[in-house]
Amino acid sequence: MTAEPLCEQPVADTIIPHSATSGDRPGVGTRLAALLAKALARRMRCGTIVLVDEAGAHRFGSDEPTVRVTVHDPRVYRALIRSGSVGLGSSYVDGWWDCDDVTTLVRVLERNLAGFGRVADRIGRAVAPVLAPVHHVGLTDKDRDRLNVRAHYDLGNEFFELMLDETMAYSCAFFEDPTMSLAEASKAKLDRICRKLGLGPNDDVVEIGSGWGSFAVHAASRFGCRVTTTTISDAQYEYAAKRVVDTGLKDLVTVRNEDYRDLDGVYDKLVSIEMIEAVGWRQLDTFFLTCAGLIRPEGLMGLQAIVIDDRSYERSKGRDDLVKRLVFPGAFLPSIEAIARSITARTDLRIVDLEDIGRHYAETLRRWRENVEDNAGAVGALGLGEAFDRLWHIYLCYCEAAFLERHVSDVQIVLARSQWRGQLGQGTFRS
Repeated sequence: MTAEPLCEQPVADTIIPHSATSGDRPGVGTRLAALLAKALARRMRCGTIVLVDEAGAHRFGSDEPTVRVTVHDPRVYRALIRSGSVGLGSSYVDGWWDCDDVTTLVRVLERNLAGFGRVADRIGRAVAPVLAPVHHVGLTDKDRDRLNVRAHYDLGNEFFELMLDETMAYSCAFFEDPTMSLAEASKAKLDRICRKLGLGPNDDVVEIGSGWGSFAVHAASRFGCRVTTTTISDAQYEYAAKRVVDTGLKDLVTVRNEDYRDLDGVYDKLVSIEMIEAVGWRQLDTFFLTCAGLIRPEGLMGLQAIVIDDRSYERSKGRDDLVKRLVFPGAFLPSIEAIARSITARTDLRIVDLEDIGRHYAETLRRWRENVEDNAGAVGALGLGEAFDRLWHIYLCYCEAAFLERHVSDVQIVLARSQWRGQLGQGTFRS
């Protein structure tokens, strides 16, 4: 799978959208920002924040949950007021503040800023028709996509091996039973996709977004289908290609290092698991048009996607947030409405099945975070540095909070081309 849980939240992003300025020195502006931040905090209606800074201890709110924030550098207030979630994240990475439970802190902020988000959503929808022509200047191209993907996935396979489970699936798992291990839940997710598409030995499948080869290996070994999979991450390509050879599946699985727009051939089924988040909203129509062209007229497409609330989609397209700025450049979350609108306008694809599995993502993210913490020594030995450790901690917490608050979700969608007349869920599973 080629894309990670890219999460967008209205965490103070609606205040004053400027860039974080970690080089600011304490002064009048910083003091004023602290006063404004505390004035806003006094209006809290959900949860409690115990704030400790150079002025002493302050308590904002009166109900549960309660989190404790310790400010080490007062410049954090200016970063937060000026840059919202970007300032929140960058100041945490710089060590300007700490918290006993970052996930809960983000949830408390989200709930108290929900009103700002709803207003911003309405404004975003209202101005979208006016801004649309401007937004189409400078379309995302293949070179930019490759650079964006490499910035995230080419960090090093060693780190992801420590964070993920043995399947190396970097996408929402499916916990059929809460006692399942992360690896078992990842396999359950892959089985769910394969069964919905009715995969079997007679199928030629193309996958857009190889990740580290988890789907391709699973589908070929468990369902006997032939899989062509592609990625534009060099690190993932090398890992997946070696994995295919090591598992004895080179006769069934072909791994390519190509942009999906350069793929050729026609296949029975197409699968894309959390790769669409790297496509960009400007290329959404191109993505689905390309996918439809790779599938036989009677074929199916399985799409797993992180989606944002339909009402927040227009605002999110042009807004920077913690993930886009600090973790995954070019990140994008579609909405279900945007997906339906795109396939209707540009293809003969239609949605024949949709399942929301977002409730499983918070647990998936929690398990990833626990893996990183449990392997802290090994992660440290990679030499990535303290700033990297802090960035990934707040990133995973931020995303976990987004799914817990249901601002974003995750869906498995089955799309069919015009001549499909089959039944879902008829996969030939190998014991």
